[in-house]
Amino acid sequence: MQIVSDKTEFKLKGVSAVAIGKFDGIHAGHYRLIDEILRQKKNGLKSVIFTFFPSATVYFGGEDAKELTTREEKREIFERMGIDVLVEFPLNPETAATDPVDFVKKILIEMMNMKFLAAGEDVSFGKGGKGNRVLLEEMAEENDFTVKIIEKIFDHGKEISSTYVREEILKGNMELASELLSRNYSMEGIVENGMHLGRKMGFPTVNLYPPKEKLMPPYGVYYSDVFYNGCMYHGITNIGVKPTVQQTKRVNAETYLYDFDRDIYGKKIRLELLKFKRPEQKFQDLAGLQKQLRQDVEDGKHWFMG
Repeated sequence: MQIVSDKTEFKLKGVSAVAIGKFDGIHAGHYRLIDEILRQKKNGLKSVIFTFFPSATVYFGGEDAKELTTREEKREIFERMGIDVLVEFPLNPETAATDPVDFVKKILIEMMNMKFLAAGEDVSFGKGGKGNRVLLEEMAEENDFTVKIIEKIFDHGKEISSTYVREEILKGNMELASELLSRNYSMEGIVENGMHLGRKMGFPTVNLYPPKEKLMPPYGVYYSDVFYNGCMYHGITNIGVKPTVQQTKRVNAETYLYDFDRDIYGKKIRLELLKFKRPEQKFQDLAGLQKQLRQDVEDGKHWFMG
């Protein structure tokens, strides 16, 4: 997959089918957009994703804004789906003030050779978000491209959206979040050294420190899967700040893996959260923590066995 990032001037080769959006979470609704442009490959069009970086969520929301998918996660998901080109267009005061008509003509048509465009029915772009589906449909006739507006899809009467997914993750409802995303909610990173306390208590763990922009579910213990070096391992993950043993506010995802005792410090893993088990607790002593860990591990064995 070709990645065009941090450039306001570029020229794609060939003709393209473009899907435009924030793609935060890349949920089931986004898949419909992506399917439309992938279908255009049979007509000789390249499949192109157009999104902004930083996302509008972060740009307008400030440092405390959280995302369902980081930049790196989006790239990996799009590549797995077979996207040909990902355009991460810079979002800054100048580009945010682009006239909607200029956005379509200069960026989508001239730079990207767009002949097909897929967008959601509530699409907005350009200065003040004034660009919309009506403008796209009008410009399509005048500029020789096809526009496909994708209607919203619903789950239990509620629109599937990044907001809906976010709400469920913040509740710890990982099963429903997984349904809405069509995959398990995950985070990726490099395994870092911890305090080795778990190993001393008989429960060796791997430590992952999620990026600050990553949306985290409630602090607590989760059944999880970890992917490393092409293999999957079941595990029990504690997300939080480990209040029993340290006085830090740095959020950590610490996972005990079943049938795994290898040194993978410095290696990249993907952690998928499957189900919330219990809230994070502060124990009076390490003996209390160790007793609860034993119970969590035993409960996990039964859960994974179904």
